[in-house]
Amino acid sequence: LSRDVGDFIVKRADGMFAYQLAVVVDDADRGITHVVRGADLLASTPRQIFLQRKLAFPEPAYLHVPVALNAVGEKLSKQTLASAVDALCESFADLGVDKVLGIEARGFIVAAPVAYRLGAGFVPVRKGGKLPWQVEKQEYALEYGTDRLEIHRDAVSPGERAVIVDDVMATGGTAAAAVRLVEALGATVAGMGFVLELGFLGGRSRLRGQDPVALVSYGAPSEPVAAARGRGE
Repeated sequence: LSRDVGDFIVKRADGMFAYQLAVVVDDADRGITHVVRGADLLASTPRQIFLQRKLAFPEPAYLHVPVALNAVGEKLSKQTLASAVDALCESFADLGVDKVLGIEARGFIVAAPVAYRLGAGFVPVRKGGKLPWQVEKQEYALEYGTDRLEIHRDAVSPGERAVIVDDVMATGGTAAAAVRLVEALGATVAGMGFVLELGFLGGRSRLRGQDPVALVSYGAPSEPVAAARGRGE
């Protein structure tokens, strides 16, 4: 017999969360798997279960959806990267872009070549505490707390036109914080681009006045808000 013991938090049909200690016993000779569960500990949120168990509540793990930039089991495909960059640049070609902001960390991969192709400057948008000089900062809400994005205060100048680029738009929290960073420094967000949009999470609803470009969309996106796309409009 082989045994495996694990802690599980499961969401029940009634909306409550249950903590269970499960022991999985594999009987290879008979081809039988037994799952023995301990008594449930119920709570309305996972955080309450961790508090009751006197455990540190971790940041939840995310399921990272493979995007077109990554070939499974292979190195980054230069063909798909080039296609993604070309498509984004085509959307931004007539916007008179001065700066391209890439959001940490995978956004750097796409934003830097977009900036090169557009003849614009590249600005890294980083998590809090990673930039060496004076910064503009914006906090944004997460399901389990808050986080912070920062850029150097001289990264964009008043009157400049900026494009924000990232690999994925999910709930729109980081993208909205990046918009606030640009506007706080007196610049204008001329466009936003993403390789992948998880439309079922409604990220567009948090980007009022913007019309993000997404090369691939999964799920029904929330209705976009029309935005002026040309210089001076």
